[in-house]
Amino acid sequence: MGFGNFFKRKSSREIAKDRLKILLISDRVNCSPEMMDMIKTDIAKVISKYMKIDAKSMEIQITKTGTKGRMKTPSLYANIPIIDVNK
Repeated sequence: MGFGNFFKRKSSREIAKDRLKILLISDRVNCSPEMMDMIKTDIAKVISKYMKIDAKSMEIQITKTGTKGRMKTPSLYANIPIIDVNK
């Protein structure tokens, strides 16, 4: 992450896209957007104890996965940019 990107604001298009993603994800697993925000915040707090992360660029996804013959179950995926491991 460059220093110039630190102060860059997201465009309204990017914000709307992020909100739509959250809405679609929450609809898939019957999880409210508020609950998704709480999950994201909690994950960021825990990981921040051990390393410096870019919480604003963090992405959380909940998808339904499964194997043959099994029902699909929700799975949580997190993409968390790590800035520094030695906090």
